[in-house]
Amino acid sequence: QVQLVESGGGLVQAGGSLRLSCAASGIIFSINNMAWYRQAPGKQRELVAIITNGGSTNYADSVKGRFTISRDNAKNTVYLQMNSLKPEDTAGYYCNAQAIRPMYNWGQGTQVTVSS
Repeated sequence: QVQLVESGGGLVQAGGSLRLSCAASGIIFSINNMAWYRQAPGKQRELVAIITNGGSTNYADSVKGRFTISRDNAKNTVYLQMNSLKPEDTAGYYCNAQAIRPMYNWGQGTQVTVSS
């Protein structure tokens, strides 16, 4: 059974930082591309960042230069370091293994709220 457990969200002032974690189980983590998505109230879920099984990364234009995705295959965990946070980054953040589209059911996510 696949489980994706996100953590690390919280309330932060604009300009602050947070580091999100996503622990995956039930999958062969090291062979999967992994991704972070976010969903703000009333909006569609959007792709934020991807890291391939080889460590290559790609980011949405809105977060380039501010967010960094990384992975630790030994811990089956993917991270999202978020710096210079803006109020528009406020959303629920979710991780998933990524093929052409997300591969598994979503976890509960972790809420990030950025105050101005």
